[in-house]
Amino acid sequence: MSHKALVVGASGIVGQNLANRLVAEGWSVYGLARRVGNLPATIMPVAADALDPASLRAALADIVPTHVFFTTWTRRATEAENCVANSAMIRNVLAALPRPQALVHGSLVTGLKHYLGPFEAYAQGAPPQTPFRESMPRLDVENFYYAQEDVLFEAAGQHGFAWTVHRPHTVIGHAIGNLMNMGTTLAVYATLCREAGLPFVFPGSPAQWQGLTDVTDARQLASQILWAATSPAGRNRAFNVVNGDIFRWNWLWPELAAWFGIEAAPYPGHATSLEQMLAGREAQWADIADRHGLRETAIGRLASPWHTDADLGRPVECVTDMSLSRRLGFTDYRYTPDSFFDLFERLRTERYIP
Repeated sequence: MSHKALVVGASGIVGQNLANRLVAEGWSVYGLARRVGNLPATIMPVAADALDPASLRAALADIVPTHVFFTTWTRRATEAENCVANSAMIRNVLAALPRPQALVHGSLVTGLKHYLGPFEAYAQGAPPQTPFRESMPRLDVENFYYAQEDVLFEAAGQHGFAWTVHRPHTVIGHAIGNLMNMGTTLAVYATLCREAGLPFVFPGSPAQWQGLTDVTDARQLASQILWAATSPAGRNRAFNVVNGDIFRWNWLWPELAAWFGIEAAPYPGHATSLEQMLAGREAQWADIADRHGLRETAIGRLASPWHTDADLGRPVECVTDMSLSRRLGFTDYRYTPDSFFDLFERLRTERYIP
C-alpha cells in the first residue's frame, strides 16, 4: 500500500519533524499550513487556514490522503474559546477532504496538559499523581485536548479509520517562528547571557529545579507517530511519549551552560520570569545578530519565553510513563542532553545563534 500523508501544521516543531521523517520513509507528504514558504521541496505545500472551511475545501479538493496527522493548535484568550477553535480545525479539515472514507489512520498530537489541565488552571488544585499514565481519567475541567479528541473519535467512527493520540512532554526540536519552543528559547537566552555578561539563571520553580522530569525529542515523537500509524498494535489508543530517560534540571542546567561556554548561575530558590528577563532586549538581540551575521534579527521569531515559563514554572513534579507503547512494540529512545545539543548545533550551523 502506498502511503499518502496530510500533515496539518507542517511548519511547526512537531509537523516539520514528522513530515521529514515520513518523506525519509518513502511517503508522499502534503504539508498544510497558513505559511508554506519555508517547507522543504520534498513536502508538497498546501496553503490554507484550518479555521477557514472555504480555503480548506479549495486547497484539499484534489488530495486523497491515507493518513492525516494533526500537529497544530491555536491559542485563544480562554479555554472555552480554545475548545471551540481547536476542535473546529480538526472538524474543518476532515470535512474538507474529498474522500474521508479513504483514510486509514488519523493521528492527533496533544500533550501533558491532558493530565495537568489547561493554561488558565495549570497544575492547580490537588497535585496530579505521577508518573502520568494513559489510563488516568480526564480532569473535570474544560480542556481543548478533550474537545479535539472527541472530534477525532467521532470522525473515526463515522468514516471507519483508526486513530491514535500522542501526548508528549515539552517538545525539543528545530522550528523557527514556533509558538512553543523551549530549546530555541533557551539557546537565545544563553547566547544573550554570554554576549552581555548576564547570569544564566534557571527561571523555573523549586519543584522543577529539584524534582525528576523528562522531555520529548521531536524526532522521538515522529518515530512513535509513524509506528502507531503503521502498526496494528497502535490502533485506537492514546500514548504518552517522552525520550525514555529522566533528569533533574539542577543537573542539566550546568550542562547546557557549558555548551555555550558560560557558567550556570546559582539557583535563587524561586522562579524568575524568563519573559520578563528577555523583555526589552529586541535591540540587543538585533545587535548580536548583526555582529555575527545571523539569519534572524527579531528575537520574537526565535524565543517563546511565556511557554518556557509555563513549563519550567510548574509547582509539581512531571514524570511520564510510556510503558504502554513499549509493551506494544515501540522501543525507540533518545538521550535528553543530545536532544538539546543536537538542536543547538543545528541552530549554530544554520546561523540562528553565533
